Amino acid sequence: MSNILIISSDVERANNLSTILTFLGEPCTSVLFPAAMETLKDKTDITSILIDAATQDLASDISEKFPHHPFVLVGDYETFEPRTNIVGAIREPITYPELTQMLHRCQEYKRNQPNTKTSVHNKTRLFRSLIGKSAQIQGVRHLIEQVAPTEANVLILGESGTGKEVIARNVHFLSNRTDSVFIPVNCGAIPGELLESELFGHEKGAFTGAVGSRKGRFELAEGGTLFLDEIGDMPLQMQVKLLRVLQERTYERVGGTKPIQCNVRVIAATHRDLEVMIEDGQFREDLYYRLNVFPIDSPALRDRKEDIPLLLQELVSRLELDNAQIKFTANAMASLMEHKWAGNVRELSNLVERLMILYPNQLIDVSDLPSKYNHLDLEAYAPDYPDELLERDAINAMFGGESEDLEENEDVDNQGNQGLSTELPVDGLNLKEYISDLEVNLITQALDQQDWVVARAAEALGMRRTTLVEKMRKYNISKD
Repeated sequence: MSNILIISSDVERANNLSTILTFLGEPCTSVLFPAAMETLKDKTDITSILIDAATQDLASDISEKFPHHPFVLVGDYETFEPRTNIVGAIREPITYPELTQMLHRCQEYKRNQPNTKTSVHNKTRLFRSLIGKSAQIQGVRHLIEQVAPTEANVLILGESGTGKEVIARNVHFLSNRTDSVFIPVNCGAIPGELLESELFGHEKGAFTGAVGSRKGRFELAEGGTLFLDEIGDMPLQMQVKLLRVLQERTYERVGGTKPIQCNVRVIAATHRDLEVMIEDGQFREDLYYRLNVFPIDSPALRDRKEDIPLLLQELVSRLELDNAQIKFTANAMASLMEHKWAGNVRELSNLVERLMILYPNQLIDVSDLPSKYNHLDLEAYAPDYPDELLERDAINAMFGGESEDLEENEDVDNQGNQGLSTELPVDGLNLKEYISDLEVNLITQALDQQDWVVARAAEALGMRRTTLVEKMRKYNISKD
């Protein structure tokens, strides 16, 4: 199958180009200009097109009709500026550095082409876990695509909560082992003395409590993928045994003598700096290079803040507690994007779950966020209700429900209302004056309790500071 197409009306030039490319080991084919259109319609595997510069107008016309293909002008031309899919030009005689540079441009044009279809079935569904449009996350997805079909060991580096296991699962899902098992092991969560048995299994009677033989994680993951999380926490003595398995592809159960063949792909992850640990004598250098065949850096959330809106949308749709949904205002989103996110995506997921419990099916503003996530200096909105609603609420509080309990009412009279009765007198009363007296009484108490600091008194009364100031003016309340 040809990957490079040569289009020229000069048979000698086409033959020369074909000879050069064949010498370089690049498969190619050549066509004359009249047949170029039909050839481009039929071929889907073309990586680059070398087109005769002698007819620039015709070359421009062809390139416009096939925008998904990269073109390179070859031959004599007066001036040239790269534009759209004509990525470069080469004068004759052709040199090796110029030719390889142009072929690389074509390769980059095809690789970074938007809306490129993928042949990997169901890849997008799993890649949703790596949601985002930032260059960092796109780079991670590209690395996963490159390494997944191979058998290379992968080392995933990054802070806690960045989704290292998600990356490992994607590598497994896109690999040739996708139909087999994915076994995760947290090396930091298993005591050192039990880790060998956990990984390699044990025979009956191998140690106290071994009442029967047991398969280890390597045996369970046979034919699949073993994910060793927090590999930096693995004891040195276990590092030696793991290295032997990776080198010789055999292991033995604890207490056993029979070697067991190992067909397992190993993916490791850590939040530690292994190179520093090597210098400190805490991690074996030979094991590091055995694991670090293909490293992938999992980016911290603070380094890809532009992905936060998409992550929030994904996390909300994934959680859906009791079909509850939440949305965020622009201010809330801006505040979240200012946060440092020490816990990365895991911290963001926990916050979303908490907000969905507190405010189901509501719109989240900055004031609804926990204080540590509030990074905007905005005054929270506090509704200012009409006097009619406030009076009605006060009446309901005085005469509703539990107000029939005379003993409780007496306590309230003595402690809160300073002698104001909650029982309606036989001769009636002026409700408006009664409510005003009650309001003046409570405001004065709050101010006395807070040493006449208006802001604190307003907080004690559950109202805005400006509302309390207006009521103090209305009732002529002052410290003097």
